[in-house]
Amino acid sequence: MSDFNITFDAHYGENIFRAGADDLLKWLKSTDFYTAPASTKYHLAREGGLLEHSINVHNRLKSLVANEYGAVPPYTDETIAICALLHDLCKADFYKIEMRNAKNEVGQWVKVPYYTVDDQLPYGHGEKSVYIIGAFMRLEREEAMAIRWHMGGFDDSLKGGGYAMSGAFTKYPLALLLHMADLQATYLDEKE
Repeated sequence: MSDFNITFDAHYGENIFRAGADDLLKWLKSTDFYTAPASTKYHLAREGGLLEHSINVHNRLKSLVANEYGAVPPYTDETIAICALLHDLCKADFYKIEMRNAKNEVGQWVKVPYYTVDDQLPYGHGEKSVYIIGAFMRLEREEAMAIRWHMGGFDDSLKGGGYAMSGAFTKYPLALLLHMADLQATYLDEKE
């Protein structure tokens, strides 16, 4: 068991007590969530990257909430943990390893593994995480909005325009903070 497994399980176990949380954790452990990459090639594209990313987002979100609201934040530790640790649940059983030809350091062609997407539930990104979590435990509205819109302007649904994300960020500040935590983790903590 890696340090990230221990850290994730500790954050989850110390903060998330909602009805269904134990079943959700059991389901997570039945998937590749603990070993999956965070992406195919953009950030933490390696075994365990998704788990590491989730922990990084949790750390960033806690810091952003503390900086924004001080000693008495409007969000519980449970809400922060749910949003941060579970925002990318949609990536469980989402990637697969394939092989391709590449030249090694001496110029010979060899087979090398790489990650590809194998989306068995093409339901979107943030909305898929909300959907999966909802099968196990009830989310508060602001938690659901934060997880749904954590991709911000990178969300595929925005390619056609619309104002839903702006509305979510305006009405539910946690959505904006989770998006910012996700960006900070990706671009500041996970540079390789």
